[in-house]
Amino acid sequence: MNLMIGSILNLMGPDMMVILLIVLLLFGAKKLPELARGMGRAVKEFSAARDEIERGLGQSSGGGVARPSLLDAKAEAPPPRQS
Repeated sequence: MNLMIGSILNLMGPDMMVILLIVLLLFGAKKLPELARGMGRAVKEFSAARDEIERGLGQSSGGGVARPSLLDAKAEAPPPRQS
C-alpha cells in the first residue's frame, strides 16, 4: 500500500509535463489562470475552516465542560414500571 502512495506522489519530470500538457489542452490557456485562482481560494478557505475547527476543539477540551458519564445517565433514568 505504501508503495502505491509513494508512486502516486512521485510525479516529477516527464510525468508532470504530460499532465500539464493534458490540462492545457482540456481547458485552454485562457482558463488556466482562473482555475489556479479558484484552487488557491479553495485551499485558503479549507485552511481557514481547519484552523477554526482546531481552535473550537482546543477551547472545548480546555473549557472544563464535563460530559455526562454512563452512571449519571442511569441515575437520571426513571425507575422501571411494575405491572
